[in-house]
Amino acid sequence: MGTKGAQILVDALIEEGVQHVFGYPGGSVLPLFDALYDAPIKFILPRHEQAAAHAADGYARATGKVGVCIATSGPGATNLTTGIATANMDSIPVVAITGQVKTHLIGNDAFQEADVTGITRPITKHNYLVKNVHDLARVIKEAFYIARTGRPGPVVVDVPVDVTTALLEGAPDKTIRLPGYKPVTEGHPRQIKLAAAAINAAHKPVLYLGGGVVLSNAAAEARALAEKANMPVAMTLMGLGAFPGDHPLALGMLGMHGTPTANYAVTESDLIISVGARFDDRVTGRIDAFAPSAKVIHIDIDPSSISKNVRVDIPVVGDARGILSDLTEQATAQPREAWHKQITAWKKKHPLAYDPGSGAIKPQAVLQELCRQAPEDAIITTEVGQNQMWTALWYTFRRPRTLVSSGGLGTMGFGFPAAIGAQVGCPGRLVVDVAGDGSIQMNIQELATVAQYKLPVKVLILNNGFLGMVRQWQELFYQRRYSQTTLNGNPDFVKLAEAYGVKGMRVTAPGEVPDALREMIRTEGPVFLDARIEPEENVFPMVPAGQAINRMIGGMA
Repeated sequence: MGTKGAQILVDALIEEGVQHVFGYPGGSVLPLFDALYDAPIKFILPRHEQAAAHAADGYARATGKVGVCIATSGPGATNLTTGIATANMDSIPVVAITGQVKTHLIGNDAFQEADVTGITRPITKHNYLVKNVHDLARVIKEAFYIARTGRPGPVVVDVPVDVTTALLEGAPDKTIRLPGYKPVTEGHPRQIKLAAAAINAAHKPVLYLGGGVVLSNAAAEARALAEKANMPVAMTLMGLGAFPGDHPLALGMLGMHGTPTANYAVTESDLIISVGARFDDRVTGRIDAFAPSAKVIHIDIDPSSISKNVRVDIPVVGDARGILSDLTEQATAQPREAWHKQITAWKKKHPLAYDPGSGAIKPQAVLQELCRQAPEDAIITTEVGQNQMWTALWYTFRRPRTLVSSGGLGTMGFGFPAAIGAQVGCPGRLVVDVAGDGSIQMNIQELATVAQYKLPVKVLILNNGFLGMVRQWQELFYQRRYSQTTLNGNPDFVKLAEAYGVKGMRVTAPGEVPDALREMIRTEGPVFLDARIEPEENVFPMVPAGQAINRMIGGMA
């Protein structure tokens, strides 16, 4: 008797080292779930498929492994798409397995049928529709290989139900057949030599680190280069933690909500060394005013990213870790006294600042206090909006993979399920989701998941009664016409948490914050902490849309 396709699929996951899977059952994946019943894989059942995709994403970001999620056909698969797109924009290795109607029904508008490969083609690194059980083991092996190699990304494997029930006689074929897929990992020696010469000759260089440094596990190599060549370091949102935020060479985040020092340094530099970043519009601001006097070195494993947004003088295609190591060998120590004197002057003249006010809780102070109390290896996830930017500016990240946040797509509702994935993957560490009262309600049903699996995820809600970042733009650029950004119908988050069996807490005054955070951290199980912050507090500094990044408003002493 042969082996059923569902068992072949589960065996393939086990062979890939999969220990945890996030997903939701349904008709077309019943054979697969039946095979999973006896498998040595821990299955986490979120309460929405979107949360399954975000949890797999958070798991991948925190652990460096490939995250796996499963959903049924039709609406189950389409509910995954926001999470798949989120992973794709940030180059996160995820394998999403979706059920599909029987092969002979495909294209007939069958019950719970959707063209999953067609829908996800623009938001995946690759996708498959498996029509024959003979291909199943090979496809799963290829999917993991594609997801984790080169520039990582999500891969969708769409499996019709009759493929999972079909029998395969003999051993499954696991031979990878990807003749056109050959990612370049070794940097070209000539390009590395040119880059090193440019670094050695520069008077005002800035090392600009993106999420690719984290993904390639190159943080140590980036630090070694910065310290040997004595170069200041700016980071993107996705790059935070790739270089210690409290290091003397650290400039902080650059871009729309970047630090003044980072933005001034990039603007005045004569050489930008970009590593694992893509010159996103939130970083560059007005392109023609971005680092106008600088040569640009761009190190990236994806050649299509080079010169895509900013003209590059010295491209180096390959894996960041090896290239940074080679650059460090060829770099020479440089004092660059005048450059560092200027940077020190900017830091002193324009430190991050906010009005402490009187009586209301300031979100900046909450993040500073959380940073003081949390261990260095704590994993901080965020939702998207003001909560995300306050975290980036006021929480000091010292290690890679300690910030888990949706950068490219900016997905509200990401942080809570991503925290679940991070907690599952890193069970001994503190995981905190910094949320807004708008974002947290996007996937608030996952309270049931943390309760069921007793996951000690902490959720810190910066509750201002608004869709805060949109309201900020309305205040600054739309004459305070707060169209549909006032959240008058918010629930009592404490009671809601308690309804799920989760500890709920609330703080309304600044003096209550330190003790509340201490209690939140020390509580063994999950916690929802509702912090009632200043309602119209803004995220500053801020570069208005279309302006150069040195044209900041607010947030500076």
